[in-house]
Amino acid sequence: MQVIFIRHGESTGNAGQPSFDLSKLELTPTGHDQAARMATAWVQTPTLIALSPYLRTRLTAQPTIDRFPQVPVEILPMAEFTYLEPSRWNGTLRAERLPHIEAYWQTADPAYRDGPTAESFDTLLGRVESTLGWLQKLPPQSLVYAFSHGQFMQAVRISLLHPGWSSRQRMAHFWPFNGKYPILNVERLEICYADGCWTTEHVSQSSM
Repeated sequence: MQVIFIRHGESTGNAGQPSFDLSKLELTPTGHDQAARMATAWVQTPTLIALSPYLRTRLTAQPTIDRFPQVPVEILPMAEFTYLEPSRWNGTLRAERLPHIEAYWQTADPAYRDGPTAESFDTLLGRVESTLGWLQKLPPQSLVYAFSHGQFMQAVRISLLHPGWSSRQRMAHFWPFNGKYPILNVERLEICYADGCWTTEHVSQSSM
């Protein structure tokens, strides 16, 4: 089975606009264009289209859904990682949040939660595990296009590249790894499931 994760197109947050509700960020005109061109570039019909519950992934996936109207669509827990307490940061720019972002990752404490509606890193890894567990039950010849988010995709990648690492090790390496090997808008992460094992080879740069 093959799963192709796709990061959403450029969002208003990516473009530097203030963020209020992270689940409802829109795409920019560039993001909509990226999504439309991606939909025309697919060379295979998938057996399933999966997406996170966030608006920006739905908007990115919609042209692909429209191209393959017969393909079922499934919402999976592939939302972006919310590790800073949203109530303290609504309406802020990323530059304002950056010192707190860096401080969070420096703790390397996978159980830490920044507030009542924030996630711990362990929670993120749990969502990765549950998503992969759900996907691996699909028929062996399945092809899934899974529209998701950069940090969720990185958590998938680092989990598959280092299956023996503890959650603390994964968290300690996550931030520098993400800086060195970022997953950009509409880039794809390809993973495969065979013989009871998930593997990943590379992140594909989109021609969008």
